[in-house]
Amino acid sequence: MAAGEHTLLSTEIVNRGVEASGPDAGSPTFSVRVRRRLPDFLQSVNLKYVKLGYHYLISHAVYLVTVPVLVVVFSAEVGSLTREALWRKVWEETSYDLATVLAFFGVLAFTVAVYFMSKPRPIYLVDFACYRPSDDLKVRSRCLPWTAVCGLELTWRCVCQVSNEEFVELARKSGKFDEESLAFQSRILKNSGIGDESYVPRSIFSPGNCATMKEGRAEASMAMFGALDELFEKCRVRPKDVGVLVVNCSLFNPTPSLSAMIVNHYKMRGNILSYNLGGMGCSAGVVALDLARDMLQANPSSYAVVVSTEAVSFTWYAGRNRSMLIPNCFFRMGCSAVLLSNRRRDFRRAKYRLEHIVRTHKGADERSFRCVYQEEDQQRIKGLSISRDLMEVGGHALKANITTLGPLVLPFSEQLLFFATLLYRYLFPKPTTTTTTTKPYIPDYKLAFEHFCIHAASKAVLDALQTNLELEDRHMEASRAALHRFGNTSSSSIWYELAYLEAKGRVRRGDRVWQIAFGSGFKCNSAVWKAMRRVRRLSTNNPWLDCRDRYPVGL
Repeated sequence: MAAGEHTLLSTEIVNRGVEASGPDAGSPTFSVRVRRRLPDFLQSVNLKYVKLGYHYLISHAVYLVTVPVLVVVFSAEVGSLTREALWRKVWEETSYDLATVLAFFGVLAFTVAVYFMSKPRPIYLVDFACYRPSDDLKVRSRCLPWTAVCGLELTWRCVCQVSNEEFVELARKSGKFDEESLAFQSRILKNSGIGDESYVPRSIFSPGNCATMKEGRAEASMAMFGALDELFEKCRVRPKDVGVLVVNCSLFNPTPSLSAMIVNHYKMRGNILSYNLGGMGCSAGVVALDLARDMLQANPSSYAVVVSTEAVSFTWYAGRNRSMLIPNCFFRMGCSAVLLSNRRRDFRRAKYRLEHIVRTHKGADERSFRCVYQEEDQQRIKGLSISRDLMEVGGHALKANITTLGPLVLPFSEQLLFFATLLYRYLFPKPTTTTTTTKPYIPDYKLAFEHFCIHAASKAVLDALQTNLELEDRHMEASRAALHRFGNTSSSSIWYELAYLEAKGRVRRGDRVWQIAFGSGFKCNSAVWKAMRRVRRLSTNNPWLDCRDRYPVGL
């Protein structure tokens, strides 16, 4: 064990009940469970990421410095002259003075023009939609016909809404698991934070192989088209008006691609810029946003649509490896569709403006690279393996990301205190023999954001993040509610959380929203939005419309 690694471990004694058979029959049995937790962010701050954040901050500082200097010089010169003297100096004296004034104004106008021309175009979020199966799919034993999807004749496809008990029972009836695997999944579900109304494709409980191209296309089509139909209806935008399309789905990547399926279904225009991101995990939604932003910067007066989803049938594992059984317990169906615009006339109707995107990739480290890994087990059954190092790896990635983000979003007072304490620790380091260490000042991110949308991976992850970021229960409410109602919907979960905040009427004009997601690779990505207006009228298609009053619940 590496030095200091024991501090990241916690233990608990678990009562396994009375032994039913064997030489110890009738005797109570216990086991010791060892868990990893997130590293304490207060113990160390990497100066490299602090400098990177300040580099982002001052990348355009030359323009912000030049203009004030010119204004100050001009004001000092003009302020020393009376109106008559200024008029005489410009028009009645030599042409040299007039040329000087004109040159000054020329430099000022040129600097201002260069600044505004090089300034990135504002990116507006017009609206977004989150897929939720219709009410007629709530009947857990009922299937509905699904035909003519992407040119295929598919029949009797459905989504089922299952409770945790029904989930285990359906898994048992599928005949894919032994009793030990079922018991393990049942224990995980009890502490998962997921309620009894999340959605899964019924095909995963069928006796045969559910991870077929036919099943995958049916599941992806149902979710993506459901979200996009709602988005186009909300925004009153025709599919042919969309100039950029970015789709992300980590595990299901057919040919033709998912983006091609959307183009074909909605008959989009032939010169659309379409991209399909695969294998990038739960943080791919922010990566897709970053790509769409870059495309909008290069293509003026355009719309971009970002679709984030995951195929649950391709995360489903039917073996006995416990690290691969964990995704079965958390991943659920979900999809989000977001409409972005760089058109200035969309300023009035847009909900949010994109402020910052910060991406952190820790894939150079071998443990980080393999902590979420798709592979086959010893029986050659494919699944998604979750390493025991996930909490520790995720903590380091998160620490690097928020350290980079800090200089961009924190108030100046917080940055000053943080920088002063960091400089003090650097100039006056404590001796290595000293038992007590001075913790660096960690800025209060609650001063930078009004709302937090943290990827709803699991209850344990949310608990650890709340402790390390020192957040209150109200800051975690949207994440916990999304996990309870919809489960871990992968890259789309941060949009279900934002929809929750809107359904509760909490987003007001000027509020800042922090979306943060992490996924395989290992990556941690952040997106910061600023509300352009208060969301007063709740959409009839909001996924929380019929259940918002039930939350928050005791999670």
